[in-house]
Amino acid sequence: MDTISISIAIFFTLLCLSIASLIWLKIKGRIIPNGVIVVLGFMAMCVGGVFAFINFGEDYDAYKKLHWQTLTPAQIQPLVDEGYTVFVDITADWCNICYANKVGVTHREKIVNALADDKIILMVGDWTEPNAVVENYMRTQGRGGTPYNKVYGPGAPNGIILPTQLTMESVLQGLAKAKG
Repeated sequence: MDTISISIAIFFTLLCLSIASLIWLKIKGRIIPNGVIVVLGFMAMCVGGVFAFINFGEDYDAYKKLHWQTLTPAQIQPLVDEGYTVFVDITADWCNICYANKVGVTHREKIVNALADDKIILMVGDWTEPNAVVENYMRTQGRGGTPYNKVYGPGAPNGIILPTQLTMESVLQGLAKAKG
């Protein structure tokens, strides 16, 4: 545990001990306002929530081990024919939903572990600046904007379009169906 986690754990423990002491004193007949105990209890729940969030146990840098290659639409079908699953991500730096998809889904450790499979090829089309390859691909898909995610594989040679707002479940289901 790092210094912040230790500090939060100590503060949480002190809050709980304070609450227990106040309840014990109240039982013994001391006049302790209920509001004080409730406020301290609420504070303890908040501190506990922060502690749990910080120590969730997930590797937030896991996404760095993924190897994305530049979108090359002509390579998708031959890769699928060889038994690979191809995950396509069309994104842009200015796209807020793309950012939310990364932070909330594709950069999460569970999804990273699924995408890190040797039989999965990751292709990214960056549409931050005009890009003829991405524009042509999106035109063939009948789409005009980001984000756009599609999974191709032996079980779905024509691909499975994932929802605009990704969820971990939608990505895992898409990968499973595409693998066949």
